[in-house]
Amino acid sequence: MKQESKTTTVGLVVRDHVVLAADKRATAGAAVYHKQVKKIALVTDRAALTISGLVADAQFLIENARYYARRYEALVGKPISLASLASRLSLILSFYLRVYPFIVQLLLGGHDGNEPQLYYVDLYGTTTREKYTATGSGSPVAYGVLESEYKDNMSVEEAADLAVKAVKAALMRDGFTGDGIDVLVIGRNGVVLEKTVPLKKTLEAS
Repeated sequence: MKQESKTTTVGLVVRDHVVLAADKRATAGAAVYHKQVKKIALVTDRAALTISGLVADAQFLIENARYYARRYEALVGKPISLASLASRLSLILSFYLRVYPFIVQLLLGGHDGNEPQLYYVDLYGTTTREKYTATGSGSPVAYGVLESEYKDNMSVEEAADLAVKAVKAALMRDGFTGDGIDVLVIGRNGVVLEKTVPLKKTLEAS
Protein backbone atom coordinates (compact mmCIF):
# COMPACT_ATOMS: atom_id res chain seq x y z
CA MET A 1 0.00 0.00 0.00
CA LYS A 2 1.33 3.45 -0.89
CA GLN A 3 1.96 5.80 1.99
CA GLU A 4 -0.29 8.78 1.38
CA SER A 5 -0.28 12.18 3.00
CA LYS A 6 -3.88 13.27 3.22
CA THR A 7 -3.18 16.38 5.14
CA THR A 8 -3.59 20.10 5.63
CA THR A 9 -1.05 22.70 4.56
CA VAL A 10 -1.49 26.46 4.39
CA GLY A 11 0.48 29.40 3.06
CA LEU A 12 0.22 33.17 3.54
CA VAL A 13 2.03 36.19 2.15
CA VAL A 14 2.32 39.00 4.66
CA ARG A 15 4.49 42.11 4.56
CA ASP A 16 7.93 40.92 3.39
CA HIS A 17 7.49 37.27 4.37
CA VAL A 18 5.84 33.98 3.44
CA VAL A 19 4.39 31.79 6.18
CA LEU A 20 3.93 28.05 5.59
CA ALA A 21 2.32 25.57 7.98
CA ALA A 22 1.45 21.88 7.85
CA ASP A 23 0.32 19.07 10.12
CA LYS A 24 2.54 16.04 10.83
CA ARG A 25 0.32 12.97 10.18
CA ALA A 26 0.86 10.52 7.29
CA THR A 27 -1.85 8.02 6.40
CA ALA A 28 -2.45 5.08 4.06
CA GLY A 29 -6.14 4.52 3.60
CA ALA A 30 -7.69 4.73 7.07
CA ALA A 31 -4.43 3.82 8.85
CA VAL A 32 -2.12 6.32 10.49
CA TYR A 33 1.39 5.31 9.36
CA HIS A 34 3.48 8.06 10.92
CA LYS A 35 2.94 10.90 13.37
CA GLN A 36 6.10 12.97 12.87
CA VAL A 37 6.24 13.62 9.13
CA LYS A 38 7.89 16.84 8.00
CA LYS A 39 5.69 18.22 5.23
CA ILE A 40 7.57 21.48 4.64
CA ALA A 41 10.80 21.01 2.69
CA LEU A 42 13.37 23.66 1.83
CA VAL A 43 14.25 23.78 -1.87
CA THR A 44 16.73 26.65 -1.56
CA ASP A 45 17.65 28.82 1.41
CA ARG A 46 14.79 31.17 0.43
CA ALA A 47 12.15 28.80 -0.97
CA ALA A 48 10.18 25.84 0.37
CA LEU A 49 7.50 23.37 -0.73
CA THR A 50 4.67 21.91 1.31
CA ILE A 51 3.62 18.28 0.74
CA SER A 52 0.06 17.17 0.15
CA GLY A 53 -0.68 13.93 -1.71
CA LEU A 54 1.44 10.83 -2.26
CA VAL A 55 4.63 11.12 -0.26
CA ALA A 56 6.88 9.42 -2.83
CA ASP A 57 5.57 11.65 -5.62
CA ALA A 58 6.13 14.77 -3.53
CA GLN A 59 9.64 13.69 -2.55
CA PHE A 60 10.57 13.17 -6.21
CA LEU A 61 9.33 16.65 -7.09
CA ILE A 62 11.18 18.22 -4.16
CA GLU A 63 14.47 16.61 -5.20
CA ASN A 64 13.91 17.61 -8.80
CA ALA A 65 13.24 21.21 -7.76
CA ARG A 66 16.40 21.25 -5.62
CA TYR A 67 18.49 19.91 -8.49
CA TYR A 68 17.02 22.38 -10.96
CA ALA A 69 17.62 25.31 -8.57
CA ARG A 70 21.27 24.31 -7.99
CA ARG A 71 21.85 23.77 -11.72
CA TYR A 72 20.28 27.11 -12.62
CA GLU A 73 22.45 29.00 -10.12
CA ALA A 74 25.59 27.22 -11.32
CA LEU A 75 24.86 28.04 -14.97
CA VAL A 76 23.37 31.52 -14.65
CA GLY A 77 25.26 32.77 -11.61
CA LYS A 78 22.26 33.90 -9.59
CA PRO A 79 19.48 32.22 -7.58
CA ILE A 80 16.47 30.92 -9.47
CA SER A 81 13.23 32.89 -9.18
CA LEU A 82 10.13 31.49 -7.52
CA ALA A 83 8.22 31.92 -10.78
CA SER A 84 10.78 29.77 -12.63
CA LEU A 85 10.60 27.06 -9.97
CA ALA A 86 6.80 27.05 -10.17
CA SER A 87 7.01 26.78 -13.97
CA ARG A 88 9.43 23.85 -13.69
CA LEU A 89 7.07 21.97 -11.36
CA SER A 90 4.12 22.75 -13.63
CA LEU A 91 6.01 21.40 -16.64
CA ILE A 92 6.86 18.11 -14.91
CA LEU A 93 3.32 17.59 -13.65
CA SER A 94 1.66 18.34 -16.99
CA PHE A 95 4.20 16.24 -18.95
CA TYR A 96 3.56 13.09 -16.91
CA LEU A 97 -0.18 13.65 -16.45
CA ARG A 98 -1.37 11.20 -19.14
CA VAL A 99 1.30 8.57 -18.46
CA TYR A 100 2.05 8.44 -14.73
CA PRO A 101 0.43 11.38 -12.95
CA PHE A 102 1.93 12.72 -9.74
CA ILE A 103 -0.83 12.76 -7.13
CA VAL A 104 0.10 15.96 -5.32
CA GLN A 105 -1.00 19.44 -4.38
CA LEU A 106 1.94 21.72 -3.69
CA LEU A 107 2.51 25.12 -2.17
CA LEU A 108 5.72 26.85 -3.22
CA GLY A 109 6.58 29.82 -1.05
CA GLY A 110 9.60 32.01 -0.57
CA HIS A 111 11.34 35.28 -1.32
CA ASP A 112 13.14 36.15 -4.55
CA GLY A 113 15.08 39.08 -3.09
CA ASN A 114 12.47 41.57 -4.25
CA GLU A 115 9.21 40.32 -2.81
CA PRO A 116 7.64 37.31 -1.09
CA GLN A 117 5.69 34.95 -3.35
CA LEU A 118 3.33 32.02 -2.89
CA TYR A 119 2.27 29.62 -5.65
CA TYR A 120 -0.29 26.83 -5.67
CA VAL A 121 0.49 23.93 -8.04
CA ASP A 122 -1.93 21.02 -8.56
CA LEU A 123 -1.50 17.58 -10.13
CA TYR A 124 -2.53 18.90 -13.57
CA GLY A 125 0.29 21.43 -13.52
CA THR A 126 -2.09 24.32 -12.98
CA THR A 127 -0.21 27.13 -11.22
CA THR A 128 -1.67 30.19 -9.55
CA ARG A 129 -0.06 32.91 -7.48
CA GLU A 130 -1.87 33.47 -4.20
CA LYS A 131 -1.94 35.74 -1.15
CA TYR A 132 -3.16 32.85 0.98
CA THR A 133 -4.31 29.32 0.25
CA ALA A 134 -4.57 25.78 1.63
CA THR A 135 -4.19 22.23 0.30
CA GLY A 136 -5.13 18.72 1.38
CA SER A 137 -8.11 16.94 2.85
CA GLY A 138 -8.53 19.54 5.58
CA SER A 139 -8.19 22.52 3.25
CA PRO A 140 -11.91 23.46 3.13
CA VAL A 141 -11.88 24.02 6.89
CA ALA A 142 -8.49 25.77 6.87
CA TYR A 143 -9.51 27.97 3.95
CA GLY A 144 -12.55 29.19 5.87
CA VAL A 145 -10.32 30.40 8.70
CA LEU A 146 -7.90 32.11 6.31
CA GLU A 147 -10.73 33.72 4.35
CA SER A 148 -12.29 35.26 7.43
CA GLU A 149 -9.16 36.43 9.26
CA TYR A 150 -6.40 37.17 6.72
CA LYS A 151 -5.34 40.83 6.39
CA ASP A 152 -2.64 42.30 4.17
CA ASN A 153 -1.27 44.46 6.97
CA MET A 154 -1.06 41.82 9.70
CA SER A 155 2.31 41.26 11.40
CA VAL A 156 4.46 38.21 10.76
CA GLU A 157 3.66 36.95 14.25
CA GLU A 158 -0.07 37.34 13.63
CA ALA A 159 0.26 35.55 10.29
CA ALA A 160 2.13 32.64 11.90
CA ASP A 161 -0.59 32.40 14.57
CA LEU A 162 -3.28 32.47 11.86
CA ALA A 163 -1.53 29.68 9.92
CA VAL A 164 -1.47 27.54 13.07
CA LYS A 165 -5.12 28.37 13.77
CA ALA A 166 -6.14 27.33 10.25
CA VAL A 167 -4.34 23.97 10.43
CA LYS A 168 -5.62 23.44 13.97
CA ALA A 169 -9.21 23.94 12.80
CA ALA A 170 -8.67 21.24 10.18
CA LEU A 171 -6.97 19.02 12.76
CA MET A 172 -10.11 19.11 14.89
CA ARG A 173 -12.42 18.16 11.98
CA ASP A 174 -10.39 16.05 9.53
CA GLY A 175 -9.24 12.56 10.52
CA PHE A 176 -6.33 12.66 8.06
CA THR A 177 -4.85 15.75 9.74
CA GLY A 178 -3.12 15.62 13.11
CA ASP A 179 -0.16 15.10 15.44
CA GLY A 180 1.17 18.65 15.63
CA ILE A 181 1.88 21.58 13.32
CA ASP A 182 5.12 22.69 11.67
CA VAL A 183 5.57 26.38 10.85
CA LEU A 184 8.17 27.96 8.57
CA VAL A 185 8.58 31.67 7.88
CA ILE A 186 10.81 32.87 5.03
CA GLY A 187 11.94 36.46 4.55
CA ARG A 188 14.31 38.37 2.30
CA ASN A 189 17.39 36.72 3.81
CA GLY A 190 15.99 33.22 4.23
CA VAL A 191 14.31 31.36 7.08
CA VAL A 192 13.48 33.64 10.01
CA LEU A 193 11.33 31.22 12.02
CA GLU A 194 10.99 27.44 12.15
CA LYS A 195 9.00 25.77 14.91
CA THR A 196 6.74 22.85 15.77
CA VAL A 197 3.54 23.30 17.76
CA PRO A 198 2.91 19.99 19.59
CA LEU A 199 -0.46 18.27 19.41
CA LYS A 200 -1.16 18.73 23.13
CA LYS A 201 -0.63 22.48 22.85
CA THR A 202 -2.89 22.78 19.81
CA LEU A 203 -5.67 20.93 21.58
CA GLU A 204 -5.31 22.98 24.76
CA ALA A 205 -5.56 26.17 22.70
CA SER A 206 -8.78 25.06 20.99
